[in-house]
Amino acid sequence: MAKPSTPKELRNAVALTYQANGRAPKVVASGKGLVAEQIIELAKQNGVHVHESKEMVALLMNVELDQEIPENLYRIVAELLAWLYKIEALKQPDLS
Repeated sequence: MAKPSTPKELRNAVALTYQANGRAPKVVASGKGLVAEQIIELAKQNGVHVHESKEMVALLMNVELDQEIPENLYRIVAELLAWLYKIEALKQPDLS
């Protein structure tokens, strides 16, 4: 007898924004399942890098929409932003 298939693990997604004059990044979108898939697809369509970290997403899912991330997440999000800036810099043509 065939073993019943287990449902695909639901994905979670959180979108952050950061303004240079802001105090901390803000959560601008979050969701599970189909909503998460839509957040990820919109990000990709708009050239936004998608970083996959279940642990980070789990922590950020607790932050309300349009709220700044809590201080205990500053370091990990700062490391993520530094990674993104580095990727963006590598994509820029060398004008020297």
